Formats: sequence, C-alpha cells, structure tokens
Amino acid sequence: PGSSIIHNLITSRAVPEVIAEAGGRAIRTRVGHSYIKQVMAESDAVFGGEHSGHYYFRDNFNADSGMLAMLILMRVMNEDGRPLSGLRRDVERYAASGEINLEVRDPLASIEAAAGAYSTSEQDRLDGLSVDLGWAWFNLRASNTEPLLRLNVEAPDPDSVQRLVTEIAKLLEE
Repeated sequence: PGSSIIHNLITSRAVPEVIAEAGGRAIRTRVGHSYIKQVMAESDAVFGGEHSGHYYFRDNFNADSGMLAMLILMRVMNEDGRPLSGLRRDVERYAASGEINLEVRDPLASIEAAAGAYSTSEQDRLDGLSVDLGWAWFNLRASNTEPLLRLNVEAPDPDSVQRLVTEIAKLLEE
C-alpha cells in the first residue's frame, strides 16, 4: 500500500485496477526495459512489470529477475493455498489479443488512419497510438526493426476482441 508500481501501456486494464485495489499507485510507461527502469528510478517504484514477462524489483537494483518473481509467486501460492489457476482468476478480468504483427506499407500513415477512424474516442500517444473505446481498448505501435505495426486489443470477451481486431485490420488494409 502506498507504493508506486510501474506497468507498460499494453498490459491489461486489470493491472492498474489490482494495484489500486491493493492501495498502490499504478504508473503507466512506454514499452521497453529502458523506459521501465527510468520511471522506476524517478518514482522510487518498488516493482515494475512488462507484458512480455520482464519483472523489475527496486530491492534488486531495479534489475529484471524472473527467478525472484517466481520465488515471490511461490510464496504467495503457499500462503494463499490455492493453485496458480485460482490466483489467476482474481486478476484475469478481460480477454486480450496478444501482440499481433500487421504488415503495412507505411506504419506511421496507418497509425494516423486509425487515429482518424477513432477520432471520437479517447486517445494518447505515449507509445504509438492507444485508443480507449470505453468498453475496450487497443494500441498500435510501429516496430523499431521491421515494417510492421504491433496491435494489442483488450475487450470484455474473446468474441469482442476478435471483432475489434478484424475491424482494425480491415481499416489498415484500406
């Protein structure tokens, strides 16, 4: 409680919800370890996590440690008494697409086309384009190494995720 926890912008909406419910302060960052580590140092965060499975601990010099994360998870499971599947049910509140790579001719132009198509929805440009539709959200980011867009979608259920992925992919094809 009272501690800052860092998460990148394509983690589930459940992440800041669970942090707040536990009395913490969620801080959203761009994707990438260098951004996480910088914000952790600036905010004196006790923990940072990325969607890709990287976990950073203040008490471990803000270093990424999957082993430390596993040990803490094992302790939590032992104290709680439930299997991991039971613990996951408490925090897996939404359906997600995972990261989808889309081949496009001009990633930046495609991002602008999506921004225009969803101009009535809340948007931010922290890392690519994030669009909050209220009932769902998505993020489009240009790859740093390939002519690809990376799409992440989260919605209340798998069918809604698939419908939104299809809608965005069709928009980008045009």
